Amino acid sequence: MLAPERRTRADVITAAAIALFVVIAVIVAWATSDVSDTESVVADRPARTPQAAQELPGTLRELWHAPDTATTRALTSEGVAVTGADGTVTGHDPRTGEQVWRYSRDLPLCGVEAQFGMVIAVYRNERGCSETTMISGADGQRRTARSSYMDDRVRLSVDGTYVVAQGPDRLEVWRSDLVRTLEYGYVDAKDNWKTQPRTGCALRSAASSSSRLAVLERCPDDPANRLTVLAPAPKDDNVPEEYGSRVLEGPGADSPDARVMAVSDNRIAVYQPGADGREPAAPRLTIFDAKGNPVLVQELSAPIAETATTTRTGSAFLVFTGNSVIALRASTFEPLWTAADALGAPVPMAGSLLIPVPGAVSALDPVTGAEVARLPVARPGYGGGPISLGVLGNTVLEHRDGELFGFADPDAARADTENTERPAKPLR
Repeated sequence: MLAPERRTRADVITAAAIALFVVIAVIVAWATSDVSDTESVVADRPARTPQAAQELPGTLRELWHAPDTATTRALTSEGVAVTGADGTVTGHDPRTGEQVWRYSRDLPLCGVEAQFGMVIAVYRNERGCSETTMISGADGQRRTARSSYMDDRVRLSVDGTYVVAQGPDRLEVWRSDLVRTLEYGYVDAKDNWKTQPRTGCALRSAASSSSRLAVLERCPDDPANRLTVLAPAPKDDNVPEEYGSRVLEGPGADSPDARVMAVSDNRIAVYQPGADGREPAAPRLTIFDAKGNPVLVQELSAPIAETATTTRTGSAFLVFTGNSVIALRASTFEPLWTAADALGAPVPMAGSLLIPVPGAVSALDPVTGAEVARLPVARPGYGGGPISLGVLGNTVLEHRDGELFGFADPDAARADTENTERPAKPLR
């Protein structure tokens, strides 16, 4: 029988040195990681989504406001109003503006969106806008995260099924758990270069539905902008699946101001600016089918502003042009009605559509676009930019000039506070 090995003093010293090295390595890794610069303050109980308003408020008074520079939309999620500024995403009680939860990182925010009852926050590091975290809207708990190479700036958009993060050279589509379903444009993995249908293209605009992704791109070998229609979730996320791709024609086909305005499962609306010169032409919305074939052209009375946005509500797509709202039938994209003097896109409330207008919020009949009520709103210091509206219960939210404002009828807000269990204050 062999004699047991003895541990010498040198063995003990070596083992201790290795253990100390491992501890130091772990501490250094933690101290230099993104986790060490993250603060998450969650609610002790989930917020409750207030009941939908049964009638329009009699008046609107400002209740609170907070900085909101990381997004251009009034965001809500699971009963909280969401803001993003200075690396921090905050969930607010919509009636008081008080903090319900907070998530902060020592990184710049590229953008914030809300979908699936979650808040999606995208941060910039040395790999671009690559650090993405999904946060529960109800309590601020971190649910999942992803990281990948991205452009230094991205535009986030949602369609109820997917999230699209589009930069000037590259875009990604994510599903509800932040798993990537498609990468398109520039890819950093050389093995995937050959799977992209074109290279060197500038991505000018993109929008999606549950079954279609429309990308407007300018490619080096094309005489004008190209519309490409893709599957948002192909079999392989590295291999785009095209339904169709064509170079635009007509006035404004090569303009950098052209953009995808709306996408459904069977229609795509693309804005083409008018042409100046010897033969001036009116700006237009060109409507394409689900494979990118042109169906009809709708001429517009005025150009669409760079700040234009599109909102889907019920059976219509509502296009805010910069000074008016055009309602398009969801099935065909045919125009239904136009509302003038708009400052932003509409939002539903109590069976009406609320639209921000100078000095007020106008309530419209969603079928005809006729005004049914007008609620005066004081906007001291308003700079004239686009206004995005949101609604939670009896609270109307306005995003403008880099801030989010909460408005309500004071009596209705007081009743809300008394009769609804308020979200718990955050743990500190």
